[in-house]
Amino acid sequence: MIPAQYDAKLVEKKWYDYWMKNNYFHSTPDHRTPYTIVIPPPNVTGVLHMGHMLNNTIQDVLIRRARLKGFNACWVPGTDHASIATEAKVVAKLKSEGIEKSDLSREEFLKHAFDWTEKYGGTILEQLKQLGCSCDWNRTKFTMDEDMSASVIRSFVDLYNKGYIYRGYRMVNWDPEAKTTLSDEEVIYEERQGKLYFLKYFIADLQGNATSEYVVVATTRPETIFGDTAVCFHPEDERYAHLQGKKLIVPIANRLVPAVFDDYIDIEFGTGSLKVTPAHDINDKNIGDKFNLEVIDVFNEDATLNSYGLHYQGKDRFVVRKEIEVELQEKGLLEKVENYTNNVGTSERTKAVIEPRLSDQWFLKMDELVKPAIKAVLETEEIKLYPSRFNNTYRHWLENIRDWNISRQLWWGQQIPAYYYGDGKEDFVVAETPQQALELAKQRTQNEQLTIEHLKQDPDALDTWFSSWLWPISVFGGIMNPENEEYKYYYPTNDLVTGPDILFFWVARMIFAGYEYANQKPFTNVYLTGLVRDKQGRKMSKSLGNSPEPLGLIEKYGADGVRVGLLLSSSAGNDILFDEELCNQGKSFANKIWNAFRLIKGWEVANSVQPESAKVAIEWYEAKLQKTLVEIEDNFSKYRISDALMAIYKLVWDDFCSWFLEMIKPAYQQPIDKATFDKAIEMLEANLKLLHPFMPFLTEEIWHHIAQRTSEDALIIASWPEIKTFDESLITDFDFVTEIISGIRTIRKEKNISFKETITLKVINHEKTSTYFDSVLMKFGNIVDLEYVSEKVNGALSFRVKSNEYFIPISGSIDLDAEIAKLTEELKYTQGFLKSVQSKLQNEKFVSGAPQQVIDNERKKEADALAKITTLEQSLASLQ
Repeated sequence: MIPAQYDAKLVEKKWYDYWMKNNYFHSTPDHRTPYTIVIPPPNVTGVLHMGHMLNNTIQDVLIRRARLKGFNACWVPGTDHASIATEAKVVAKLKSEGIEKSDLSREEFLKHAFDWTEKYGGTILEQLKQLGCSCDWNRTKFTMDEDMSASVIRSFVDLYNKGYIYRGYRMVNWDPEAKTTLSDEEVIYEERQGKLYFLKYFIADLQGNATSEYVVVATTRPETIFGDTAVCFHPEDERYAHLQGKKLIVPIANRLVPAVFDDYIDIEFGTGSLKVTPAHDINDKNIGDKFNLEVIDVFNEDATLNSYGLHYQGKDRFVVRKEIEVELQEKGLLEKVENYTNNVGTSERTKAVIEPRLSDQWFLKMDELVKPAIKAVLETEEIKLYPSRFNNTYRHWLENIRDWNISRQLWWGQQIPAYYYGDGKEDFVVAETPQQALELAKQRTQNEQLTIEHLKQDPDALDTWFSSWLWPISVFGGIMNPENEEYKYYYPTNDLVTGPDILFFWVARMIFAGYEYANQKPFTNVYLTGLVRDKQGRKMSKSLGNSPEPLGLIEKYGADGVRVGLLLSSSAGNDILFDEELCNQGKSFANKIWNAFRLIKGWEVANSVQPESAKVAIEWYEAKLQKTLVEIEDNFSKYRISDALMAIYKLVWDDFCSWFLEMIKPAYQQPIDKATFDKAIEMLEANLKLLHPFMPFLTEEIWHHIAQRTSEDALIIASWPEIKTFDESLITDFDFVTEIISGIRTIRKEKNISFKETITLKVINHEKTSTYFDSVLMKFGNIVDLEYVSEKVNGALSFRVKSNEYFIPISGSIDLDAEIAKLTEELKYTQGFLKSVQSKLQNEKFVSGAPQQVIDNERKKEADALAKITTLEQSLASLQ
């Protein structure tokens, strides 16, 4: 018994369990060509949002289609340990329990972190199952898995031994909230309204006492004056030439600092002077190095001031900024304050304002690693980005790349495998294990008495991206065992679907790793999705309340409805203006397909003769299906996934449901012939195959209602329809016929001629169109007699399609005089309308002054009016 209505809730769990039970998602190497996708690993403790929904729907469409096309489809899922975000959550959780991170050993903290990820991790993967994602769940990986971590450590050691990784004392981006460094790419610059403070630096006499003379120095960060170790001027600035060899007094700190001169200073900017704080600005650091200035760091790791901040010690930098303004004002050390807009660096993760900070960090040299990645995308196009406009973004990043700061002051993550055996900065070795490190340390020191207890491992963890850049290789064991069967079979992968926001963070770096470790690309195509925005174009966020709960949408519209709704609004690289109504449209589409299936299965079947109209209908739909299949393949080849869906949508809704089923539908309470019924089922099955990647649950449900199927016959592993040659003229000829049908329907509606009432149709075939579809035309028009004539027919209603003329002789049910009067009135109105339009177009002032679009619009009105007058005159002539 086929249910009257499609119930997504009952269907979705049933079929997902069935697919899992029969292991359809699992892949192992065999004789088939592999098709491989690796999931962009979401944060282990993350939950599903609209961006994930879009991204993973597209991946599932690609993997299900590949499965139907006979590829050995493998979609590897997994999660990322997200060091900064996860450590922050664990620290907050511990704090709520009265435990400080500083009270724990590293091992104790990591146990809490693993317990946390065990409890909350993986939720998002379970949510993806509700969306219908057909990942190979047996292959699920986590970037902190033992084998994955081993790959990261081996990669570090290898790159260090090649001379690519080094330790350096550099100015880095410090996140005072996460208390770690960030790479340049993890810093987001925002335009913010701030203040420019003009401070007085008094000139000191030979005894170091303040004179009455001072210079004004402008700064946006008065709280850093405690770290000032010079004031710098341009050597050609005559205003300050007299300060050569002089010293100035830093306000409040009362520190004597030298006046130095360097052409880095812009004479025109501000007051032409610069307070030099080498510990807190990269340009100041460069000046400091040049003049051998003292480096004074005034901040603690949480951006509160340390003891150098004097009476402000322990206070937050932004609190100090407000308070020091008051103190400077009171002491007469502040000349003025102006509003000032500048770009402020913020942490991508915590949103905290970044502090430049000098620190010993680990860096990866990029100058050699980047070369094959530039060549692969921008020269040989061995890897293609969709849409290609992102090539420019890619080029900009890679051609301006700087060495990658890969160390983080965190415990959650892979600990850097550097082991210190002495107090010197260079007293370390790099090795995969403590035992290997000990052997290297013994060789280095020539001290055979060294033990593991003498070694101290670097406390820092590696940047999360330093693990995920290996993802397509490491998930198949390619770092630890590059000769293993799975790695050699599945790598390189085929397609990568991700967001343009991580084009550099992740995509480019995977390309670096691919060429470094496998000497080949990690994937062939990169499909970059847009951001999901609301219908007003705003980015979705909890604070705006405009981000729907994904599982709530699935509950309301069904997974298939949501998938269709997302994809109908999506195109590669363009932001999506998401409207929940699109999910409703997806649900309506599912109901349309279900009802079409129920209609077919509701027909009684008999061994009767196939009507000519049904035979013609089948030939037409087979041609239409083939043409759509070619269009779909073209769209997929260009990663126009939404266009592919729209082509299928139109095929099923318009061609199959609105035309084909009506063409073959038997007369009321009459059976359908078996030949036509079997073909209708065959066409429905072809539709289901095309629809399955987009609407997996609905299609699998209908597939099993059509016939009893074994697990070997499930739709998920059926065969994608084959492209065959087809007769294009069948499609163009039928398009013409639909216009004739439309003309007949218009006359029936306007003249109140019931469809049950048969009519006669006479045709003057100027276009010499095919008569092949006449049987269909007669069925749709309820035409009892169709005749081709050479002369106009008097006493008939008429219409035109192109140059063809169609006549419906008037029966007794129509008042001839009233019809003539009605047409005469309409003709008179149209002639008056034409006259007003033509008078405008004959007015030179109007034509010379109006925009071209307005003139074109008036000319179209003129052409339409002339065509209508011709039709009305012909209709009147045939009636008179």
